[in-house]
Amino acid sequence: MSSEDYLKDISEIKNLMNKSTRFISLSGLSGILAGTFALVGAAYAYWLVTGSKRGYLILSGEIFNLVLLDMFLVLVLSVGTAIYLTTLKAKKNNEKIWDATTKRLLTSFLVPLVAGGIYTLIILKQQRYGQTGALMLLFYGLALVNASKYTLGYVKYLGYTEMILGLLCAVFPGFGFWFWVLGFGVMHIVYGTLMYFKYERK
Repeated sequence: MSSEDYLKDISEIKNLMNKSTRFISLSGLSGILAGTFALVGAAYAYWLVTGSKRGYLILSGEIFNLVLLDMFLVLVLSVGTAIYLTTLKAKKNNEKIWDATTKRLLTSFLVPLVAGGIYTLIILKQQRYGQTGALMLLFYGLALVNASKYTLGYVKYLGYTEMILGLLCAVFPGFGFWFWVLGFGVMHIVYGTLMYFKYERK
């Protein structure tokens, strides 16, 4: 066996091991779109709040309900786009979209995310509004880092970035909205662009 054949066999074995232990069909384009949806949604929420009589958000009334609807639409569009594009990529690469690795990935991601969501709701119920942005960024970052062992490396770095932004947001709560925009909007676009050019662009 020549050294070239030997290296080729090693490469194939490595690819098979990656496919069996990592979910590698994540779409970079879905990250770009999720960040774009977040920026558009944030711009609309900012316009709603700053254009209101009070000029700030309170947890009641029509403005608050519209902001909640805005956030829900951003979430639905982001998740729906991610599922659709990731499924297309998996089919194109002849990879399974739902297997043991996917289940482990989702479990690792959802456990800290759901716990953080419940805790954030508790904080809101206690009328401690100033830290909600920081908590969202922190728990989302923890969820990404926790799930990163089952997917591509950039997810881990995105998670670390979200956690750092969450800590900064806790230190400067008056800028919570802008840290949220940076974390969920800009950083998703950066992450998605890196993923696209490294793994998807032919």
